[in-house]
Amino acid sequence: MSQSPQRPRRILVTGAGVRVGQAIAVELAHPLAAVGVHYGKSAEGAQETQRLVAALGSKVELLQADLRDRTAARRLIDEAIERLGGLDLLVLSAASFERIAFDDLDDAAWDRSLSLNCSVQFALAHQAAPALKKSHGSIVFITCSSTLTPMRNYLPYVVSKAATKQLMRTLALELAPEVRVNAVAPGTVLPPPNYSDEERSRLAARIPLGHLGDPSDVARAVRFLAESPFITGHELVVDGGRTVDGFERFG
Repeated sequence: MSQSPQRPRRILVTGAGVRVGQAIAVELAHPLAAVGVHYGKSAEGAQETQRLVAALGSKVELLQADLRDRTAARRLIDEAIERLGGLDLLVLSAASFERIAFDDLDDAAWDRSLSLNCSVQFALAHQAAPALKKSHGSIVFITCSSTLTPMRNYLPYVVSKAATKQLMRTLALELAPEVRVNAVAPGTVLPPPNYSDEERSRLAARIPLGHLGDPSDVARAVRFLAESPFITGHELVVDGGRTVDGFERFG
């Protein structure tokens, strides 16, 4: 017998003080929800997220943690579970996006991306697993369309997101049947902030649908996966068809 879609009530979104993470937290808010808004340094942005989520009727808990520290990451999960009264959904949005030419790569650049974008994601999911098993909840990772089409000048980032995709797929096996695990892979929804209007127009011209995406596109995809009881181990690509043509997005 199929299960009826149910909106998660106890939700933690990492990186919810900025950009895509903020949009996700707002999309998931509803009057019966308690939303944990995690932030690292973006206290002002997190307060704005708090205001937006509260306006939709949700209880909001602001949770600060430096996710570069895996001990702090695990502590974040414990604090969120305590303050939310449990956990039904974990959305892992916090990540680094570092542009670096191949000739400038060093161990530090490699470690920065692989640590925050993959190792820490595992630590968060692993710590949350017992609570999610209890609630029959789910995890949604935020990966990247570069898991399908690599791009130049972002090598550690691309590799870290590809590793996270496989982490998601493997966790979907390890945690089934109690916990579903999926991912959303955004394409060009928020170009680098230093891109000019001309560069943005050039990016849009490469997308089959003819325009850049919006953080809300990613947020709606997260909600869809969170409320779909028969989907696990799946990466939903939200890129306007960009990966269809196979060209890199950033030079």
